Amino acid sequence: MGKAVSDALAKVESSGEARAFIQRFSVTYEFPVYFTRDVFSDNNPVLLEAMRQGASDRRRRAAFFIDEGVTREMPDLPRRILAHAAAHSGEMQLAGPIETVGGGERCKNAPELAERLQRLLVSYGVDRHSYVVAIGGGAVLDLVGYVAATTHRGIRHIRVPTTVLAQNDSGVGVKNGVNAFGFKNMVGTFAPPVAVINDSAFIDVLPGRDKRAGMAEAVKVALIRDGEFFSWLEEKAEALALFASEPLDRLIRHCALLHMRQISIGGDPFERGSGRPLDFGHWAAHKLEALSNYELRHGEAVAIGVALDTRYSVLAGLLPAAGDERVRALLERLGFSLWHPACDAHGADGKRLLLAGLEEFREHLGGELTITLLSGIGHSIDVHTMDHALLEQAIEWLRPRDGA
Repeated sequence: MGKAVSDALAKVESSGEARAFIQRFSVTYEFPVYFTRDVFSDNNPVLLEAMRQGASDRRRRAAFFIDEGVTREMPDLPRRILAHAAAHSGEMQLAGPIETVGGGERCKNAPELAERLQRLLVSYGVDRHSYVVAIGGGAVLDLVGYVAATTHRGIRHIRVPTTVLAQNDSGVGVKNGVNAFGFKNMVGTFAPPVAVINDSAFIDVLPGRDKRAGMAEAVKVALIRDGEFFSWLEEKAEALALFASEPLDRLIRHCALLHMRQISIGGDPFERGSGRPLDFGHWAAHKLEALSNYELRHGEAVAIGVALDTRYSVLAGLLPAAGDERVRALLERLGFSLWHPACDAHGADGKRLLLAGLEEFREHLGGELTITLLSGIGHSIDVHTMDHALLEQAIEWLRPRDGA
């Protein structure tokens, strides 16, 4: 113990006075986001490169968890992972059998599943120098990321997103978690992965509905950060609606880079404040998911939420008139329906249930209500109140028009 510290402690002990000793340190986070194809081909080095991030030279042990939806579309995937590990046995070793996990939001609603996966990791003997590799959609990545972050207080985690939504948004972020107490993502951590691997081969076999759902996040981030990207989405809308490979690949990459940029330079990567621009449209989306009993995909609910908040921005005098029609037209050209019966659900008191999503959103963030709206295409603004009468008008604007 240094003399200065010793003298300070002796002074406090003798005087009985209260003192604060400031502990200060910083941690730099950095991880690669790869864009590749056929990551489990024998000659693809990306997974090994990912495992070399900050690791020792010893052979790396890895536990693999795969979304069952992925194995339905790619039944040969477990065998290919085994072959890849065997081909590189000098550098990597499977910690245990490859585990398949039920995908979709239901996997985040089962607390016993998270505990079972934690027990598996303990039984495999993984430690903080091991790796947990999650292959799947956003829900499975959220679940397995939470399991990795909470076992041994943090096992290195590699994400392999397999949906448009996960590759261009949630998979490149730093959040993970599960649903609890009736609320989405109530339990979780901010735990950056060691690496993210976006493999375009998974998008090839993705069902069309899931390809489309992920495009909503591209529209969202374009609206708040990149007007030129929004114009490009308008230009390519028909090709994207048909899931053409080249524009879809570009959408995923540009959207992912915009999300990465926001997280890195936005000043609040762990969301200590109240503002969350990347959650534009999400206060309604989260509530609609729950009201629809998760019949709505996350991206489908986001499309509705984005259209709703865009219309509100016009009604509130923040966004110039016709901006809402432009957004609505793009979402509909991409194939989204901007109405669901959950939009019209009312409680026994006659109040529209969707509006309760505002307070639930505030509670999840803490602090004052902060909602991101639009001041222009590509420009956002935060507000702290929303007029319920204008919200009712905005919701009614979403209702299908005659002949639609």
